[in-house]
Amino acid sequence: SSSSSSRGPPTPKGSLRKFLEQLSGAGKAIGVLTSGGDAQGMNAAVRAVVRMGIYVGAKVYFIYEGYQGMVDGGSNIVEADWESVSSILQVGGTIIGSARCQDFRSREGRLKAACNLVQLGITSLCVIGGDGSLTGAHIFQTEWSGLLGELARDGKITTEQVQKHGHLNVVGMVGSIDNDFCGTDMTIGTDSALHRIIEVVDAIMTTAQSHQRTFVLEVMGRHCGYLALVSALACGADWVFLPESPPEEGWQENMCIKLSENRARKKRLNIIIVAEGAIDTQNKPITSEQIKELVVTQLGYDTRVTILGHVQRGGTPSAFDRILASRMGVEAVVALLEATPETPACVVSLSGNQAVRLPLMECVQMTQEVQKAMDERRFKDAVQLRGRSFENNLNTYKRLAIKLPDSEIPNSNCNVGVVNVGAPAAGMNAAVRAAVRVGISEGHKMFAVYDGFEGFAKGQIKEIGWGDVGGWTGQGGSILGTKRTLPGKYLEDIAAQMRTHSINALLIIGGFEAYLGLLELLAAREKHEEFCVPMVMVPATVSNNVPGSDFSIGADTALNTITDTCDRIKQSASGTKRRVFIIETMGGFCGYLANMGGLAAGADAAYIFEEPFDIRDLQSNVEHLTEKMKTSIQRGLVLRNENCSENYTTDFIYQLYSEEGKGVFDCRKNVLGHMQQGGAPSPFDRNFGTKISARAMQWISSKLRESAGKGKKFLSDDSVCVLGISKRKLLFQPVAELKKETDFEHRIPKEQWWLKLRPLMKILAKYKVSFEVSDASQLEPVQPRGPEEPAAI
Repeated sequence: SSSSSSRGPPTPKGSLRKFLEQLSGAGKAIGVLTSGGDAQGMNAAVRAVVRMGIYVGAKVYFIYEGYQGMVDGGSNIVEADWESVSSILQVGGTIIGSARCQDFRSREGRLKAACNLVQLGITSLCVIGGDGSLTGAHIFQTEWSGLLGELARDGKITTEQVQKHGHLNVVGMVGSIDNDFCGTDMTIGTDSALHRIIEVVDAIMTTAQSHQRTFVLEVMGRHCGYLALVSALACGADWVFLPESPPEEGWQENMCIKLSENRARKKRLNIIIVAEGAIDTQNKPITSEQIKELVVTQLGYDTRVTILGHVQRGGTPSAFDRILASRMGVEAVVALLEATPETPACVVSLSGNQAVRLPLMECVQMTQEVQKAMDERRFKDAVQLRGRSFENNLNTYKRLAIKLPDSEIPNSNCNVGVVNVGAPAAGMNAAVRAAVRVGISEGHKMFAVYDGFEGFAKGQIKEIGWGDVGGWTGQGGSILGTKRTLPGKYLEDIAAQMRTHSINALLIIGGFEAYLGLLELLAAREKHEEFCVPMVMVPATVSNNVPGSDFSIGADTALNTITDTCDRIKQSASGTKRRVFIIETMGGFCGYLANMGGLAAGADAAYIFEEPFDIRDLQSNVEHLTEKMKTSIQRGLVLRNENCSENYTTDFIYQLYSEEGKGVFDCRKNVLGHMQQGGAPSPFDRNFGTKISARAMQWISSKLRESAGKGKKFLSDDSVCVLGISKRKLLFQPVAELKKETDFEHRIPKEQWWLKLRPLMKILAKYKVSFEVSDASQLEPVQPRGPEEPAAI
């Protein structure tokens, strides 16, 4: 739905009118509530609903304390204005409160609730919560006309009110840290909960290594093992216990053997992750204390239990959750405005990289099916019902955590090289670890190439084993070392090294230089037959500018760093009023970090290369900020991508704002620089790196199997690919074909998906812009998708 993919001005003003006429909210009243357990990112969703609602001319009401507030009415239902949701983007929990409500379960309670809503004319409800809360909303919607009839008979409302407010529309968003809702790849709050878990695991790892300890870590998830599974993947845990996939009979002995083998390999610490709802095949609970007892009595290891509890619910939402919740909130309002009396309750969810609408009750029923399968001990079905991404995670974890004995691994007689190219990106090491372990489990010899193509030419190549990559997932930067040098001038030497080490396939992990390098190697095939082998690139760069993929490893970590910094800067401004901050982000010519950082941090503007701007735009932003200073929100935040314009530099914009803002606001500037590359990788980058790299190795193996014993050379374009996520699919795309989609001068893809989120940031910052209705205004059926690979992360 992007307004224009070429680098031109956004859609003409005519389409703005068209959009608002199609979707005017005039005369509509929307109620927003959060219900059930809280989750980080709920506030971002509330903010998006309120602002988008006001933007299209509707009235929006806060319903405090969930359904309880709806039943009690009075001061619990209050109209919200633009400023009521200022400064809540970075706050965890929910500012409008949440409660479990018994009253609403009775018809009596729902009668009171309906009466309260009708008095205010609220006939559109936006419910943010788990499956229980959404089921409640569905029941309420189906009973609505009956409830109004009864209220009219009792004289509590007039027949005129019954006619005017005769139907209720409901749109749900799933806020739950467990990611336990079928139909969406991610629920709001899950990514932030993973951040909390990984922070703790990283902290524990340092202390456990000093003492050779075993840690048993209990994470939330009474019925769903998602958090346990993904955190086990992200930290390379020795063992994980999930409700959906109980360990086989005799697991006690197997686990102890595994732990002692790891100790024998000089691994100083063991980490065991347990979901709070973990069970065995007889549906009996497995507790963290039980596991500790077992390890102490069988192995005599010093063992500690850490129960994370509500820490996982707390803290500030991650960049991913803020963007997800903002996208969903806007989409929910659009869905409510498009709804007719016949529209069934729907839920806005995320599929791959797209916001879609699904029938609410189908999702709820499927979610309940999982529980039923677990109760009936149909554990295989339970895992499948959770969705393809859950199943993929589980299979990847098993492959990477447990090394088969050498006697059971078939020898492929193939050597595979792994190299990092370009600037370091957080998550590269997780990708190398996954590649090495998957490669070994498929019978290949794995070779690490140090210091990029330059090291390759000099012969800095060593065989790398299973144990060598232990503990790599959480390390930032690139352990193999990385350089920006392209292979072009070293082709002779690299070909000689490929021959010397008889390398049969190559995995390149890196950014735009890796992409260019791959093109050079492809072109060199005519001269050097050594390059006629399968080669695949996994995108890893903070700039997120590699053609052929919506996401690159490292971009999420960078985005979180930018968001955290902006939060701190906004905090400092709340003490000194009337201040505007101008922040420069990295990314070369690619505006991804500035744009998404702006959305996640609630910026007033983000200047990017892909959307040309001139002095008039700067002027209107200054006027916008001047107006803003008259309200209670007396601070501004402006992001600027480093190469967005050669003349409107960060200094120029700073000086312009300082001069124009004289007497109204003062300015500060901040260049974030290399901080954005740094630190420990986010959970998203660890998992994305792990899964995409494991997938790349499987591709290499299947290519090598095709040619086994035939001694054939790989000459076709489809043996040199970029592996990436595109919309909802994981795709291998030949680099030869990606050339036509690349703007080589500016090192960006010609079309970028995130540009369609530009209007979101502007709407939420109170600019009038054209916003076209989303891709999918129709309800989609809920079912496991087709044979292509899901892009869920």
